[in-house]
Amino acid sequence: MLREPSFVRLWIGTTASGLATWALPFVLGLAVLERELSAVGLGVVLATRTAGFLLAVPVAGVLADRHSRRSVVLWSGLAAAAAAPVIALGLAVSSLPLMAVAAALAGAGQGACRPAFQALVAEVVDGERRQQANAAMSLAVRVITLTAPALTALLATVLNTDALLIGIGLTWLCAALIPPKGRYTPAATGPKVPFVRQFTEGLQEAKRHPWFLAGLGALTAVIATGYSATGVALPLLSRDKYDTEVVLAASLTAYTVGALVGALLIARWRPRAQGWTALAALACYGFAPLSLLLPVHPAVVVAAYAVAGLGIELFNVPWFTATQREVEPSKLARVSSLDFLFSYGLAPVGLALIAPAIDAFGVTAVLGACAAVCFLAPAAAALVPSTRNFSRTRSKP
Repeated sequence: MLREPSFVRLWIGTTASGLATWALPFVLGLAVLERELSAVGLGVVLATRTAGFLLAVPVAGVLADRHSRRSVVLWSGLAAAAAAPVIALGLAVSSLPLMAVAAALAGAGQGACRPAFQALVAEVVDGERRQQANAAMSLAVRVITLTAPALTALLATVLNTDALLIGIGLTWLCAALIPPKGRYTPAATGPKVPFVRQFTEGLQEAKRHPWFLAGLGALTAVIATGYSATGVALPLLSRDKYDTEVVLAASLTAYTVGALVGALLIARWRPRAQGWTALAALACYGFAPLSLLLPVHPAVVVAAYAVAGLGIELFNVPWFTATQREVEPSKLARVSSLDFLFSYGLAPVGLALIAPAIDAFGVTAVLGACAAVCFLAPAAAALVPSTRNFSRTRSKP
């Protein structure tokens, strides 16, 4: 794969967008530590970025099916690149409204490029090698997650926040300009179809694939509960139960390492019942909140997070590959936008609700419910017959 220039360009562009997406909240967090931005201001900026993401994803899905996916990547990347120096300007003049507007534009660029990149993989890589390509994409994201904090902290010793934000803009510029053209040719222009109707056509295409609806429901449930347990309960219990931040750091690192191993494994592994295997792997996320619930040694918590990371990649890569294979090419970006909108896009809702839930019902009840959802949602999805291989085509057992 890495010997093909078109895929290498797509891989670099996707990796650059992932790095820039990850780096913004980290750099703004450094600004809080330097007292250049308040904690409330950080929350406002990150909230508007999320709002921009959620608004842009469904729009971009329609645009990426109506026009060239490459052009959508270009303009979304340029929008995010332009937003970064504006955020730096808002920070310099202490204008929170200016930063919030720029962050919304950055989030819109981030959201708009996701379904377009997903569809571009199907254009640049042939069907037999898409699983390997998707694994390479996931591998890059996990390497960024593992190494970028140390790299950014190192850069912060020689560069100020403004320079780091400009660097994020340049990274987005790479994401916009480097990816190759795809093979997809939009349908000839006829009577203009209203946007809402085109979005509805994406919904109808998703409904044609029961395995997709079932898998998306399971993924959304797992992320909204298991991910929330990671984001809220893990720091609390690391402090209160184990009296050390080492458990938090080690668990998050183990999750990323597990995901790296999962991406490497699934690049070559082709299980017979691919969909059921992926859903079983997704259910492994339940071990994360379960380990926090039980009176276990910290090493067990770390191991549980490694298993959760392994499982999420053993699900993600076959899931993306099946969507690229099964969905009609002219509607692939719209269906992919539904994936990002309902799974990762709505994850902040779970984060917002879990802290009040812990206050109301207690950490034991909430973690127990999170673990139960993580185990049961994929099991329920597996009851849908077409989930066996993530395909409507019946295959031999």
